[in-house]
Amino acid sequence: MIEHSVQIRVRYSETDQMAYVYYGNYASYFEVARVEAFRRIGFSYKEMEEAGVMMPVLEYKTKYLKPAKYDDLLTIKVYIKNKPGIRITFDYEVYNEQHVLLTVAETTLVFINSQTGKPMLPPPVFMSFFEKYYTDDKQNQIQNS
Repeated sequence: MIEHSVQIRVRYSETDQMAYVYYGNYASYFEVARVEAFRRIGFSYKEMEEAGVMMPVLEYKTKYLKPAKYDDLLTIKVYIKNKPGIRITFDYEVYNEQHVLLTVAETTLVFINSQTGKPMLPPPVFMSFFEKYYTDDKQNQIQNS
């Protein structure tokens, strides 16, 4: 399993009239967590797109347990629990500074050939970054230093 955490400070513009994070902003937070998790293992979204592979979101599920508020320092934990195939699933947990779980979510992305628009297996170079985390049912973690 791959695990990575990022921190994001809630900006005023991301809140609603109640000073709670507007629900639509969580998708951006999760994107930051995904990109940084990939960067941490040495992989770049940009390089994959340049190689002709896109990763649109296929499914997005979120459960809001408690509100995040203006100026909170949020920790977004992202997990990749299973080796990717045509699809890759990310699980998320959002915590405030008091370590209270605020939100849980899941996104599933699909690998798409940008020329044909059809689903495809991830490129071998991409899968090589995952091999050390998903070999022989051995589960490893990447954590922040």
